[in-house]
Amino acid sequence: MPLVVPGVTTNSSNKTEEWQNKLVGKKLHDSEHNETMFCKKELPEHHRIIAPGQMVTRDFHENRLNVHVDESGTVTHVQHG
Repeated sequence: MPLVVPGVTTNSSNKTEEWQNKLVGKKLHDSEHNETMFCKKELPEHHRIIAPGQMVTRDFHENRLNVHVDESGTVTHVQHG
């Protein structure tokens, strides 16, 4: 069982898992939201969408959601950082 210390450890893995469940397998869309698409407007304020081969900075921001998509625009995985 992992050590949880209020105010010291974060629940970013829980947030990541929650976003993973919402997004993986869906395409991102500017305005539509249904079982196969997720509206970009509903992503957290601090996010970035990362396409295959796209250059990204290596800076770490704990609350930034990184959304990785494949060539067709389908979300493959997410991570915070």
